[in-house]
Amino acid sequence: MLRCWILLGFSFLFLHLHASGNISKYINLKYSTFSFLAIFIFFFFMLIQMYFTLREGKNEDDLDPICDCGIDHSLERKKWKVWISYPIFLFPILTALFLPVATLDSNIVAAKGFNFEVYNGKDEYGVHQFLEPDSSVFYGEGGYDEINEEALSKYENKDNVILDDKDYLYGMETIYKNPGYFTGKTIGFRGFTYVDKETGDVFLFRFGIIHCVADSGVFGMLLELPKDTTFQNDEWIDVEGTMDTLYYQPFKKTIPILKVDKIKKITEPEEPYVYRSN
Repeated sequence: MLRCWILLGFSFLFLHLHASGNISKYINLKYSTFSFLAIFIFFFFMLIQMYFTLREGKNEDDLDPICDCGIDHSLERKKWKVWISYPIFLFPILTALFLPVATLDSNIVAAKGFNFEVYNGKDEYGVHQFLEPDSSVFYGEGGYDEINEEALSKYENKDNVILDDKDYLYGMETIYKNPGYFTGKTIGFRGFTYVDKETGDVFLFRFGIIHCVADSGVFGMLLELPKDTTFQNDEWIDVEGTMDTLYYQPFKKTIPILKVDKIKKITEPEEPYVYRSN
């Protein structure tokens, strides 16, 4: 019967995530239809499991064929499996329902280490992403080139490129892939501040989700702020400025930098994450 409760628990879990809106903290909403269907799939499996459970309860053939004492010794042999396997299934249900949903912020950036090893060439298969979105791993070579050219045509003739939440990942990736086209142009976007403890440099970030939180990354740009302007971690601001490039020694890489002209403090948006929708 415990299996029925576990399946019902998963069904209720997905129902709860959708009803509360917290499903957006785990997956790209473009795939929310699949997680919504999971509510009914788990419930259907629960009904099937309940049918077999009730059927087995009436079946006297389940008694141990070796012993005719009338006691089902198979339950004793399976008991250790129950103690190991069932808690594994119960854990995600209980934690998701009873623990608050944590929003990714600068503490996650600091905990992971901002200068990821993938940029040092020590992990050629590293998939951690930061600063620069890279969706090329999700497309074939020809398909990605086509998408990149289409994105560039959208922005290359604009002197002012203001990235809203919908176009954030799409636009930021285009800027990083084609920095020469955007140098000298006005770029605007919003995000939370992250101050590198070692260098004191200020970055403006958003956590982006391509498919789900497992492939999430922190994306944004290095800021060159007006004189005497300082920020702490996790301050939400809206900025505009002129884009340039520089060779950033900590990353051993030339990266875009935004020379900020306009700064506006804002409250954290209701949806702090951005998603790849293109």
